Amino acid sequence: MDNNVIRLLVVDDQNIVRKGICALIEQVEDIDVVAEAANGEEAISQAEKFHPDVILMDLVMPKMDGITAIQQIMARQPQVHIMALTSFVAEDKVLPAIKAGAMGYLLKDSEPEELIAAIRKVNQGEPSLHPNVAKMVLEELSKPAKQPLTPDPLTEREVDVVRLVAQGLSNRQIADKLVIGEATVRTHVGNILGKLHLANRVQATLYALREGLTSLNQIDYPKES
Repeated sequence: MDNNVIRLLVVDDQNIVRKGICALIEQVEDIDVVAEAANGEEAISQAEKFHPDVILMDLVMPKMDGITAIQQIMARQPQVHIMALTSFVAEDKVLPAIKAGAMGYLLKDSEPEELIAAIRKVNQGEPSLHPNVAKMVLEELSKPAKQPLTPDPLTEREVDVVRLVAQGLSNRQIADKLVIGEATVRTHVGNILGKLHLANRVQATLYALREGLTSLNQIDYPKES
């Protein structure tokens, strides 16, 4: 298989939704559905068996819900990129999914083009949040932090990098802007996540906003069509 093809696991307890997504993805050359699952337990098993690059994860399912599955998959396969795909925009679903490690959150009534673009973006390790979800997440920032996220401060260069991560730039774009190598950017991002005990770039964005390193109008979230 072409190494550039994104390996996708589709998780949803509704057969018609799951099969519909798979039928859509069949028409996309750079994405391949390697497995399906109907609940969280199956998702964990299929993720371990097929090692997908991206997982589309429904959140409300029998046997094991999507949030629990995200937590367990991220604990075992931290390199995988997970995007929540659900009908619900509720604080008790959105925030736990992101805190568990989801890099994207898309609604099931989104356009097919939005879904495909989101899969590609998440595969690159970049956040992809539906605008309504982004607003809810950002509202969380108005609540004061209970305690500092880390006793280990970021270096000046790491602050530069996390600020650009929060603005939605890819590693390549950050490298060009800071005139450094892309591998160096990856190293900085890894160090940042490690120091701050964060799972991914979504959580790094929240940190940057909370610490005043960037502002809402500088963040490049998807626009509603």
